[in-house]
Amino acid sequence: MSAERVTWLGHATVLVELGGVRLLTDPLLRDRLGHLRRHGPTPAAAATEDLDAVLISHLHLDHLDLPSLKRLPRATRLLVPHGAGALLHRNGFRAVEELTAGDRVAVGPVEVTAVEAVHDGRRRPFGGGPEADTLGFVVGARVYFAGDTDLFEGMAELSGLDLALIPVWGWGPSLGAGHLDPPAAARATAVLQPRLAIPIHWGTFYPRGLARYRAHRLTQPPHEFAAEVARLAPDVAVSVLAPGEAVSLPG
Repeated sequence: MSAERVTWLGHATVLVELGGVRLLTDPLLRDRLGHLRRHGPTPAAAATEDLDAVLISHLHLDHLDLPSLKRLPRATRLLVPHGAGALLHRNGFRAVEELTAGDRVAVGPVEVTAVEAVHDGRRRPFGGGPEADTLGFVVGARVYFAGDTDLFEGMAELSGLDLALIPVWGWGPSLGAGHLDPPAAARATAVLQPRLAIPIHWGTFYPRGLARYRAHRLTQPPHEFAAEVARLAPDVAVSVLAPGEAVSLPG
């Protein structure tokens, strides 16, 4: 039987291996994005091979990164929010499927469900562009990938899964609207009540030079999150991964 595990590659990029299927979330595979620099190892090439589908949560440049996607075959199946398809078709991708919250699609034997997210759907920062929905995804009725989101009322409907991939910070010294900081991410986890929570979207990218002065924002968010989860949802295990580390799904 194939391994059932997730590998955090940094930021919101996670390789999910479940039911013999390999899915990659929000690929950001390069070491520079505008003024942002990667802290940690570049994702291994093997992590992006033989993918069955890529899940894109929204259009922001650190989630839908065209140079990273262009490292993949143009026939790679892309599951994307409604409104994102035209951008990807213009860039040569041939297997693009637009989804709205509530849509379900099969990837091999695994069902992928698009779910609500509360976040700005415009293609920014670093410029204007199209606008699309924002999504999270539930994979195989076991794994929740939140993308970027704030708390929302329907989050309780996603409770009881095996694993939640929860954003706990961002790429700079502060956060804007539509993001979860460590206390809010812990509140979300208390609502979701997964067996295991993994903090993502922290520490991988930071503006050039700022790491020397505000380095705690690179390292502290997942630990602040874990401490809050221990207080609010003590039955939920938390695993803080370094980029490139993997954990098996709770069995």
